[in-house]
Amino acid sequence: MSFRVDWRVSCRLVGTVLKWLWVPLLLPLGIALYDGTPIVPFILPILGTGFLGWRLEQLTEKRDLRTREAFLMVSLTWLSIALVGSTPFLLAGEGVLAQPVNALFESMSGITTTGATVIVNFEHHSRAVLMWRAVLQWLGGLGILVLATAILSQLSVGGAQLMETETQTQDVNKLTPRISETAALLWKIYIGLTGLQVAVLYGLHWVGLAPEMTLYDAIAHAFTTISTSGFSPRAESIAAFSPAVQWAIIPFMMIGATSFVLLYFVLQGNVERLRNSDEFRFYIGILGVFTGGISGVLLIDASLYGNLEEILRHSLFQVVSIITTTGYSSTDFNLWSPGAKQLLFICMFIGGMAGSTTCSIKTLRWLVVLKSFRRDLFVATIPSAIRPVRLSGSVVDEETIRDIYSYTLVSLVVFVIATIFVVVDASRVRLMVTEFEAMSAAAATFFNVGPAFGIAGPLESYEAFPWSTKLTMIFLMWIGRIEIIPVLVLTL
Repeated sequence: MSFRVDWRVSCRLVGTVLKWLWVPLLLPLGIALYDGTPIVPFILPILGTGFLGWRLEQLTEKRDLRTREAFLMVSLTWLSIALVGSTPFLLAGEGVLAQPVNALFESMSGITTTGATVIVNFEHHSRAVLMWRAVLQWLGGLGILVLATAILSQLSVGGAQLMETETQTQDVNKLTPRISETAALLWKIYIGLTGLQVAVLYGLHWVGLAPEMTLYDAIAHAFTTISTSGFSPRAESIAAFSPAVQWAIIPFMMIGATSFVLLYFVLQGNVERLRNSDEFRFYIGILGVFTGGISGVLLIDASLYGNLEEILRHSLFQVVSIITTTGYSSTDFNLWSPGAKQLLFICMFIGGMAGSTTCSIKTLRWLVVLKSFRRDLFVATIPSAIRPVRLSGSVVDEETIRDIYSYTLVSLVVFVIATIFVVVDASRVRLMVTEFEAMSAAAATFFNVGPAFGIAGPLESYEAFPWSTKLTMIFLMWIGRIEIIPVLVLTL
C-alpha cells in the first residue's frame, strides 16, 4: 500500500477554489468605491488570486482524489484562503492589521469562523476592510458545510457514520444524486437564511426597535451569525444594539448550529426528523441547562443587571453564542462572577450539531460519549448484558464509538498543551496572564469560539499576546476548524 501523496492533484483543486475567490472580494470593493476609500487592497488580491488559482490548476490533469490527497486538499484550502485573505488587511495598512502576523491572525480567525480579533480601535479601519472580515467568515461557514457533506463526512473521525445514523440518511454527502447538486442545495439554504436575517435585522430598524442597525450592519451581522462566526464591525459587538436585536439574533445563531441535513428535511416538510433527533433534543437541552445555571448565578449576584429580563437575555445570548461557537457578546461577561464564568467556560467545549457551521467537539460526539459511558456502567453491574448504544433508534457501531473517544481525547490533549504554551510564552515576555485566562484563550482559539476571558475578553483583543503566541493560535484555529485529523494523518 503506497502512502505517497500526489500533492499536485490536491493543489490543483485548491487552485480551483482560489480562482473564484475574486467574486466575494467584489463586495468590499464596492463598499470602498462607495465610501471613497482605497480600492487597491481589493483590486490586487482579485487579480493575484485569479492568476494564482489558474496557475495551480495547470499543475496536473484532473484526477480523482485518494484519501490522503483529500486530507491535503482540505488542509491547504483553509491555509491558502487565510493567506490570501490577509492581503487586503496588509495592503490597507490600517491600525494593527498592517502587521503581517496580526493580518494573518485576523484572516485565519475569519475563514475558520473563530471570531477572535486583534483589532484594538475599530474606527481606524474602513467599512470595506471590516466587511471583508465578515465575508471571510461567511465563506468559512459555507465552505466547512459543503466540505462536511462532500468530503469531511467521509474523512473525519466518526463523521459519516454519526450523521447517517442520527439523521436517518443513508449517505449524508448525497442528499441529492450528485455532490454538485448537494452543494448547490446547501448554497440555497445558506443564502436564504442569510437573506432572511438581513431582512429581520433591518426590519427592526424600520419599525424603530433598532435605530442603530444600518443596512451595512444588518448585512455584516447576518454574514457572521448564520456562519456562527462572531466578527462584528462594532467594538461592543452586539452590546452596541438594542435588546430587540439581541433577541432576534439568538434564533439565527441556533439555526446556524443546527444540522443542515435536518434543516433540509424540515424545509421539505418532514418536521418529524427534527422531533425524532436525539442530538437535536440534547442540543436544545444543553442550551436550557446552561442558561438556567448562569441565570441562577447572576440572579444571586443582583448587582450587574436591573431586572429578570436582562438576566435571562444576557444568559441565553451568551450561552447560545459560546456553545454555537459564534462568539458574539451582548454584555461584558468579564464582569460576571466566577461561577457564571466557569459555566460559560465549559460551554466552549460543547459546540453545536454535526453537519452545521459550528466548531468545537460538537453535541453529537458528547451524546455518544455519555450514552456509551452509561452503557458501560450498566454492563459493569450485569456483565452478561448486551446493550448497544443507539441514536434516534439506530445502533452506533463500536468502531465509531472508539473513534469518538479517540477524537475527544486528542482534542483535550491539544487544548492542555496549548494552555501550557500560552502561560509559558506570556511569562517569557512578562505579560500578566492568569491560568484561567490562558485556558480560555487556548480553548477559544482551538475550538474556534472567539472571545475568551481577561485580556482576550469580549470587549478586549488578542493583540496583547506576543507574536509567537499569536502564531501558535493561528495554527490552533487552522487545525481546530478542520478537526485535527487531516493534519495528523499527513504527518504519519
